[in-house]
Amino acid sequence: MTNGTDGTSGIGGTGGGEAGRHVRVVLVDDHRMFRTGVQAEIGATDRTGVEVVGEAADVDQAITVITATRPEVVLLDVHLPGGGGVEVLRRSAAMMAAQDAPVRFLALSVSDAAEDVIGVIRGGARGYVTKTITGTDLIDAIFRVKDGDAVFSPRLAGFVLDAFASTDAPPVDEDLDRLTQREREVLRLIARGYAYKEIAKQLFISVKTVESHVSAVLRKLQLSNRHELTRWATARRLV
Repeated sequence: MTNGTDGTSGIGGTGGGEAGRHVRVVLVDDHRMFRTGVQAEIGATDRTGVEVVGEAADVDQAITVITATRPEVVLLDVHLPGGGGVEVLRRSAAMMAAQDAPVRFLALSVSDAAEDVIGVIRGGARGYVTKTITGTDLIDAIFRVKDGDAVFSPRLAGFVLDAFASTDAPPVDEDLDRLTQREREVLRLIARGYAYKEIAKQLFISVKTVESHVSAVLRKLQLSNRHELTRWATARRLV
């Protein structure tokens, strides 16, 4: 394995368009501006070898587009309206298992939370990279997944190895289970000391939406302020 410029295990450093390589890709992400940015970064097929054949913003759209286009690789966000990336994987099981031309999934998410990584890998994704990845490394990750390789950044690979090395199922945290996936993302960023404006920028949502999520988290966990929230998250090793 080689390391990419962002420290991603299993990602080389060569350009996507080398040696006539070609891969058909669907982008699944609920943020239109992010999809537009990825398309601009990787979608110049003559240069990168990546042909973006479809886009989707939620689970139902994703299944419709993937079924219609049968791409070789799907770039899949973890948190989507309609059930999240795990639901897309569940409903795509037959396409992933196809002997002739399997559809393979590469998770591309802002989240680096262990449960998100493990959830989509158990669902059948071939890899998981975060949105800090460079365009060149993302292109190479796509081609590696197309070829059947597994691609992770080192930190995320550790989560997967630890999870599958254990014979015991992870304990259920009833308090954490009360939170939605988005609320968990906001919780972690608050606990890491991010300001509301920084969280809004990181998650592509408004400051008002961040405030609403924080209020919901405090209410569900019966906490009074962000300092108590930080202590709660730290005690559970969520930071």
